[in-house]
Amino acid sequence: MRATNSLVGALSVAHSPYTLTLSPKRLDTTHSLSRRALQPADVPLMDYFNRTDLQWYGNISVGTPPQNLTVVFDTGSTTLEFASTLCGSACANQHQFNPNKSSTFVDGGSSRRIVFSTGVGIDPVVGDNTALVLRTAKDTVRVADLSASEVPIYLITNQTPVFLQNPFDGIMGLGAQPVGFLGGLIAQGLPAMFGMLFTPHDEGGAQLTLGGVDSSQFSGDPTYVVLSNDMAPQMWVLSSSGIFVGGKAAPTPQQLSVIFDSGTSTLAIDPTLSKAIYALISPEIQPNSAQPGTWGFPCSILPLGNATIDFAFTSTDGRLFNLTIPADALSVGPFPTNNPNGTLCQGFITDLQGFVIVGGSLLKEYYSIWDVSGHRMGFAKRNGTIAVSHKTGAAATSKRTSWGVVSALFVAVLLSL
Repeated sequence: MRATNSLVGALSVAHSPYTLTLSPKRLDTTHSLSRRALQPADVPLMDYFNRTDLQWYGNISVGTPPQNLTVVFDTGSTTLEFASTLCGSACANQHQFNPNKSSTFVDGGSSRRIVFSTGVGIDPVVGDNTALVLRTAKDTVRVADLSASEVPIYLITNQTPVFLQNPFDGIMGLGAQPVGFLGGLIAQGLPAMFGMLFTPHDEGGAQLTLGGVDSSQFSGDPTYVVLSNDMAPQMWVLSSSGIFVGGKAAPTPQQLSVIFDSGTSTLAIDPTLSKAIYALISPEIQPNSAQPGTWGFPCSILPLGNATIDFAFTSTDGRLFNLTIPADALSVGPFPTNNPNGTLCQGFITDLQGFVIVGGSLLKEYYSIWDVSGHRMGFAKRNGTIAVSHKTGAAATSKRTSWGVVSALFVAVLLSL
């Protein structure tokens, strides 16, 4: 998820792909601190499904004695916030942490408000309709068999109504720097990495592995990419050489920075690029004026075989490869409102000025590795899916445009809490 923070009071692909020879691999803990007092732990994840896979979330506990909560494990943020008894009826559908019942709770004494620019679902954020009011604090946090004390936490004291539908209670940030709960575990010797397995709703078995990866969930050796330095260091950002739609190059900036955000459901990208991508799929895909920021098309035109979207990258060993979103991801189903006959389907790409954010639509196609100490990400063939597609030869190129990338300063403001 992507949040704006305001302190209260303050390729055309020219080469044929080949498939890597894949072999089993043991748990990868090579990039860890020298002291290993903690061992990797698996966290089962549940899938919030509403027309499409929206979020994957799991169990944590906070306080002494522990109070059980559920959170989205969000690589697009760095903080831990969850509903509390200070929120009252505004958080009526969530489990609420009671700070008065925790002997290890320490009140931070200040409040702040954050407004998200991407939310839980597939609909764009409108104004400040996706906002939280938070109270700073510290307490002990546990996930699976892992525990860290004096973790900075944020108690939700108020929230906008859009959050009420969520089946989870909060958000745990897992940014690219070792801070918060993850930082506390790494300080105790947990290997500084984690693996994510997102799966479709009808498949199940989604999982987070803290401190390593679960090699039983994928085939072969992962393909790694070094993180880009174009944006704030808290962000999981990779530099892409282009976006291709059905094999045709979309016009992209000279420098395309792609944010990988497990808390974003689909794709949220700059409107100029949204328009270009949809134009390569079908002229019948048009902006939906009834719901600004979304795109619609007659459901009758499905399926569209040319709707495959490839993001092109260069691996750490210099090979070109694509991460692919299959064509059947294009539609998230008919619009639920202002669609009396149910004949207008919604595209999975939504508009977000100045960003290219990749979420669950792509991540559920691969096993993803988030290597904090190695400053890199890894991708492998998730069991039951297609392999990472590698290319040979010169670097792929794409048409360029000039809408540019968001400044590092602006992104740093978005992530600072």
